[in-house]
Amino acid sequence: MSSMQPARRATTILVCTLLLMALVTSAALSLPTRTAYAAPVISVSGATRYQTIDGFGFSGAFGPAQELEQTPSSMQRQILDLLFSTSSGAGFSILRNLLPSDQAHTIEPSSPGSPNAIPTYVWDHDSWGQVWLSKQAQSYGVTQFYGDAWSAPGFMKTNGSEANGGSLCGSPGASCSSGDWRQAYANYLLQYYRDYLSDGIRLTQIGAFNEPNLSTYYSSMVMNPTQTADFVAILGPTLRAAGVTAQVVCCDGEGWDSAQSYANGILANPSANSYLDLFSSHGYTAPPTTPITGLGSRHVWQTEWAKFDSADYSWDDGGDGSGFYWAQQIYTGLTAANLNAFFYWWGVNFNASDNGYLINVVNGTVMPAKRLWSFANYSRFVRPGATRIGATSSDSSLEVTAFLNTNGTLAIVVLNTSYSAMPVTLSLQGLALPANASAVPYVTDASHNTEAQTPLSIQNNSFSATIAARQLVTYVIAGGSAATPTPLPSPTAAPTAIPTTTPTVAPSPTPTSSPTPGAGATCSIHYVVNAQWPGGFSASLQIANAGTTPINGWQLQFTFANGQTVTQGWNGSFSQSGSTVTVTNLSYNANIPPGSVLGASPGFNGTWNGSNNPPTAFRLNGVNCTII
Repeated sequence: MSSMQPARRATTILVCTLLLMALVTSAALSLPTRTAYAAPVISVSGATRYQTIDGFGFSGAFGPAQELEQTPSSMQRQILDLLFSTSSGAGFSILRNLLPSDQAHTIEPSSPGSPNAIPTYVWDHDSWGQVWLSKQAQSYGVTQFYGDAWSAPGFMKTNGSEANGGSLCGSPGASCSSGDWRQAYANYLLQYYRDYLSDGIRLTQIGAFNEPNLSTYYSSMVMNPTQTADFVAILGPTLRAAGVTAQVVCCDGEGWDSAQSYANGILANPSANSYLDLFSSHGYTAPPTTPITGLGSRHVWQTEWAKFDSADYSWDDGGDGSGFYWAQQIYTGLTAANLNAFFYWWGVNFNASDNGYLINVVNGTVMPAKRLWSFANYSRFVRPGATRIGATSSDSSLEVTAFLNTNGTLAIVVLNTSYSAMPVTLSLQGLALPANASAVPYVTDASHNTEAQTPLSIQNNSFSATIAARQLVTYVIAGGSAATPTPLPSPTAAPTAIPTTTPTVAPSPTPTSSPTPGAGATCSIHYVVNAQWPGGFSASLQIANAGTTPINGWQLQFTFANGQTVTQGWNGSFSQSGSTVTVTNLSYNANIPPGSVLGASPGFNGTWNGSNNPPTAFRLNGVNCTII
């Protein structure tokens, strides 16, 4: 080997190295510059207001309530906690009860002979387990009970059966040789209200129909929009004449594709339009993706929906029974249809093989489906009376809603629909946050069930977080309050089509200006303690305008007899001086037409010691009210 070879080898290596460096540099210079993307921003605005949330619910109809009543007490408590607890379960706040019409469970099993004959009512104080379930719900603080009939008794219908369709005798186009049973059916529903009340449960909503566009082998009654409106015009006056302040509901159609036609039926009947308090429909044949137009400020509920394919307990398997699927349906219903309430079908079932429930009991084992926790991320933290406020995301894969509760708590619900983790910054505007505020994340995904995570510090009205792929998170911030809301379109505007980005209701939590009742306005008040526990209770107030002129703005005053104290109120601005409580309307429930009941009724939680007797006098705008 020549002594020169090492030197040549070194020179060759140096040249090659220099050439390689030049090539790398050239390639680097020719590559496009890579942009650094900022994390998505979620903006929450307390100054922008949408609809008021009445709550989230389910039904115990057709037997599951009774099966639950008959299970061992330890299992009962486990299931009830999952359904109603606001600390460990879903915190549902509305219970939908069937008003049975079948021979075994109805309160009027036999025809009195004619529509005008005196009926014989039979009340078993159980109603298929639903009275018991209502009392259990009440013990958790639930105050809203929707009593809904699937059908009239068979002898009141054209087909003589409470099942297989048929129409109510006397309805337009539905004549019967036995006569006109419309008033008798209204009296029958009134009796259900009285029967429930006798057991300490006040039905806050009453409906006469369930999927009136569908005939089924079980309880069903087919009624077109003209017929349903015709009966609402009879039911409303019947309830009001009896001093019943429950909201009149129509029509629980099968899906959103028929909902507008039933709403139009109400709007075309002036009497029905004056008595309808709340509109309802289901999500089966079409989901709630658009607002119902023409109803003004009346609330809209999606009152029943489920999928009945094979049992699915998963979070995100791509199926329509998964938790992820239902998280998206709730989001869409609240934002695109501006719903005030969202229901599933059954809360619990026993040994079921489909997805009609949120909790299944299989051979003695309690099995919550993941969709229960999808509801929990909303229903546990978005309480009755909450207002949906402005919430937008700079990244469309983050579906976000925000809600301001009546106690000032802020709940921000975010669903990451992408398959990547998303770092985000949440900016909070128009909200007065307490010092040292923090956001507590509650996570639901494949391995979490609405579980609290480490609190996140809020600095300069913002905080940062990372949301895992396909994850649902609710950020809860205690003690916030809202700034003056941005004006939105009036909820009483003409019934034209409303874009899905525009809310139909724009309530504000601040009282309106001084009340201006119509001359000679009179009133009636129904005060009820919905739940009571050692040292505390929950009560509601139904306000009715019994006069002939509108009440435009109201202020209600009453005095406690035993030193009770209001600790939290909703659907009104509450203040208390000594034993005297003053409640002033909010902007969205200021008006009470003559002969009508206030739709968004005020209610409150309070403390008591010794006795909890109700107030003995109420004054509305300085006028003494009748107590009913």
